[in-house]
Formats: sequence, structure tokens, C-alpha cells
Amino acid sequence: MTKSFNWRQVVKIMGALLLIEAAFMLVASLVGLVFSGHDVIPLLVSTAFTAVAGVVGRVYGYSSARQIGPREGYLIVSIVWIVFSFFGMMPFILDDTIDNVTDAFFETMSGFTTTGATILTDIDHTPKGLLFWRSLMQWLGGMGIVVFSMAIFPLFGSGMSVFKAEVTGPTYDKIQPRIKDTARKLWEMYLLFTVVQTVLLMICGMGWFDATCHSLSTVSTGGFSTKSASVGYWASPSIHYIIIFFMFISSINFSLMYNVVIRRQRKRLLRDEEVRAFIWIILITAGIVTGGLYTYSYNASFSGVERCFRTALFNVVSLITSSGFSTCNYLSWHYLLWMLVFVVSIFGGCAGSTAGGVKIIRLHIAAKNVIYEFRRMIHPRAVMPVRVNGRVVPESVVNNVHAFIFIFLMIIVASTLVLMGLGLDPISALSSSISSLSNVGPALGDLGPAGSYANVPAACKWILSFLMLIGRLELFTILLLFSPSFWKR
Repeated sequence: MTKSFNWRQVVKIMGALLLIEAAFMLVASLVGLVFSGHDVIPLLVSTAFTAVAGVVGRVYGYSSARQIGPREGYLIVSIVWIVFSFFGMMPFILDDTIDNVTDAFFETMSGFTTTGATILTDIDHTPKGLLFWRSLMQWLGGMGIVVFSMAIFPLFGSGMSVFKAEVTGPTYDKIQPRIKDTARKLWEMYLLFTVVQTVLLMICGMGWFDATCHSLSTVSTGGFSTKSASVGYWASPSIHYIIIFFMFISSINFSLMYNVVIRRQRKRLLRDEEVRAFIWIILITAGIVTGGLYTYSYNASFSGVERCFRTALFNVVSLITSSGFSTCNYLSWHYLLWMLVFVVSIFGGCAGSTAGGVKIIRLHIAAKNVIYEFRRMIHPRAVMPVRVNGRVVPESVVNNVHAFIFIFLMIIVASTLVLMGLGLDPISALSSSISSLSNVGPALGDLGPAGSYANVPAACKWILSFLMLIGRLELFTILLLFSPSFWKR
């Protein structure tokens, strides 16, 4: 007989996680203090409220046992993003940068899920402390709130269930025998990428504040910028290429990157089928877009092969990695080019990375299985299992991939119809559904890189926020909570 929920343990762990959020919020408060902004008091008040809530949670669950079961793990991983967003939106409301709960929750959920969709229309004049908090939200949500806590504090026992629930992809890799040690190594890589990128951006001319914020948003593939023009504010090719590089490596499985960078097993990178497919998709798409930009030559900014290639590569990498940065309004291109760039945003990056989308490995497995299905029709008695990197993919994983893709498409169809019923035009409804579920950020039309979600109806923003959440947790984790059997004893 299944045991009942250990609610006290859930509240206790949520309290500890809120204390972590309060600590990060305090860092943003200090940044606001450095710039003497009027956002310091709202940030400090929000920090205090969050810390108090965390202490209350810890006290309430003080006597509970340490070990949690799989159901508690899935519940914690699901609700922590909602709880963090409700507390994380407080500074925006108290500072009056955002004047209503709907927009504040949308902005904060977009941050923690690394979607990058924004309702802010004047980012350049937003207080520095709040801009830093936006980037910190994405950085914390990129690798995963719970995975971060596992790396620092012994909150989850073995932590296997919560680790599997939050790490992206149909499978996961352990680079250390213990899950806690694996989580710590992943976050060490994450921090290393952030620091190195910050230094490189500063060397190339960015100020420390902009460099830090963009590094936080890049390695998390989040896309929040400190400028309304996004990365297009800087005309420096070196800055563009640095961000391209870190968007790319942040979209590769972090366990694989750990083996490549730390253990120096560099040959494993290009031997990995998912990485090779990822690179080919980027190069082919960027090549087509480069040719299109050079051929049509929309204006002087696209003169020259290098400029066309850099513009194409940046925006292709930005969208396929679900980062959402931009160096120009790609919707001004020929419709074939911007549609191609938007379509690849559904693909996403590699499993085990901070990128959103379906993930290359799922598409790779599904494509291989389709090819093998034709062969099985010709040779019905032959045994042809799907193999990736020379290893047989279990049938359960193949079934999981097919189920994921089916549910992904059904959610897009359903949410598009609902959003249209609530007042969005068909293009905005479809593209915002795809963008939110894939955690990309920019959509099409008025919701593109040159626009914002400010004028989207309130009801639509709540639906899109929910899509961001289930997209970040890859559908199954959050949808599992809607299963009656999940709550039965």
C-alpha cells in the first residue's frame, strides 16, 4: 500500500529553497545599492518576506524525517517554480516597475523557466538591481533550482527522484557515483562557463554589469538582456561571437562537457551523435539564412559575407538553443528565412543542457526509429533496435520519446485554440504557444524580437506562464500531478 504524502517534509524543503531564493535576492539588493537605485528598498523588503517564509517552512517541518519518496520529489520539483515566481515577483510590484500581479508573475516565471519572454517595454531605464535580479532568476533556473540545492545542501537524501524530475532529456548521465556529487560537478561547470564568459565580454568592451547579466542569461539560455535592443545594442563582432559560443556550449549535455573540459576526453564531443546532429542543423540552417541575407541585401547592415554569416549564425543559435537573444529584427527578413529560423527553435538543444525545446536526442531517436520501421516492413523477422552512440536504446525510452512528441504537439494545438478564443490572432496564438512551451521567448508578429508581451490579454499570460512551466519541466513532471493515481494512497 502506497504511503501518504509527507507534507511536513515538503514544506520543510520548500522553506530551505525559499532561503536560497532570499540569498540570491539579497545579492540583487546589493547590486541595486551599488547603483544607488530606488529598487533597493523593494528588493530588501522582498528578501525579508522570502526569508521569513523560508524560516516558517523550516520550523513547520522541523520534526519530519529526512528521506522523501518519489511522489514528494515530483511535487517539490513542480511547485518550487510557482512558489519561487510568486515571491520573486515582489520586487517588481513593490518598485512599481510592473503594476499588476499578472504581468509580474509572467515576467518572473519567464525568468525562472529561462524563457525570456518579457512584458517590459523600456528595459534601458529599468533599475539595475531589478535587471540583475532578472538575470539571476534565469541563472538559477537554468541548471535547476532543486539541482542547485542538491549540490549545496543535503536536503533530499539520495535525491534520485528529484534529479530525474528536473534534468532535461529522456535519459540522464551520472558523472559521479552519488547524485549529490553529480549535481555539484554540473554546477561547477555552470559557474565556470559564467565566469569565463563574463571576463571575455569585459575584455571586449562590455561594462562589468552588462557582461555579468548577459553571462548569467547566456549560460542559462534565458535571453534576458539589459538593453531593449538586446545584444544588437553592441556592434562588436567579438561580443557577438563570444555569446554565440557560450549559447552553443551551454546547449550541450553538461555531463558531456564536464568530461570534455575537466577530464579532457575531447574526442567524446564529436563522437556523440546528438552533438553532431546539433552542429549539422545549425550549420545548414545558418548557411541557408546567410545565403538569403546576402542575396536579398535588405539594407547596408547586411553588406558583406561575414556580416551576413554572423547575423545568421547568431540568430539561428539563439533560437535553436532557446536563448532568445537577437542582434536584429529577423521578422524583417524574407518570410522563408524567418520561418526557417523559428521552426528550428522547436528542436531545442541537447539533453542534459539548459536549452528548451523537444531536444535533439528525441528527434534523433524518433528519426532513426522511423527509418528502422521501414526496414522492419521489408524484413519483418529481423531484430533492429534503435542505437545511439553504439548503444541500444531501451524500448521504454523510444516509447517515452514518441509519447513526449505527441503530447508536445497536442499541447500546442490545444493552447493555440484556447489563446485564439481569448482574443489572440492565429499567428500570435500559435507562435506564442510554441515559444512558451519551448522556452524560447520571442514569437512572431507583435511578439517578435522587436516587440513584447505587454499587450497580450491577462488570461493569455497565465496560460503562457503555465506553458513555460510544463516546457521547462518537460511535460511529464508537471502533468503527472494531474493524474488521479498520483494522489491516491
